[in-house]
Amino acid sequence: MSPSQTPSQTVGPFFAPSLIRPEFAAMISAETRGDRIVIEGRIVDGDGAPVSDAMVELWQANADGRYDHPEDAQEKRIDPAFHGFGRTATDQRGGFRFMTIRPGSVPTNDGVPQAPHINVSIFARGLLKRLATRIYFSDEPSNASDPLLNAIPTERRQTLIARAESSPSGPAMRFDIVLQGANETVFLDI
Repeated sequence: MSPSQTPSQTVGPFFAPSLIRPEFAAMISAETRGDRIVIEGRIVDGDGAPVSDAMVELWQANADGRYDHPEDAQEKRIDPAFHGFGRTATDQRGGFRFMTIRPGSVPTNDGVPQAPHINVSIFARGLLKRLATRIYFSDEPSNASDPLLNAIPTERRQTLIARAESSPSGPAMRFDIVLQGANETVFLDI
């Protein structure tokens, strides 16, 4: 008897009961080094309808450009008050919000400097695997030489750029995620 393949399962929506905790959206504490930022946005589908049952994860380097991971052996400071991980669910409007810091620059595996960025994963109903993208910052001069941004057609790069804006809770970096359609966010094949 040989085993048969089982059908694929979507990655949601079952996040809230087991994977979402409010403290995961606040990635910083009073002791965390670096410039504090708020990342706010929405996830919408191809018709512009909110995706109200998605989960968003952020992974990022600290303010000095070092990941809290054993494989990051750079000679940069570790921040014991910052682990670089956040997770939250979207609300009924498809909205999400993180309190974090602006990351420092990290090199590629080949040692090429990258612009400061935040890695993003999206898990949602109908997806067979997570979607991965990045958040870059609109006021960052090194965006012009970032290897990943330069590999993306110019007209699509704006889908990876967070923009400063005022929100009801104060200044924030706005980063909306469009799952498909004309303004689809650039997703990475990793």
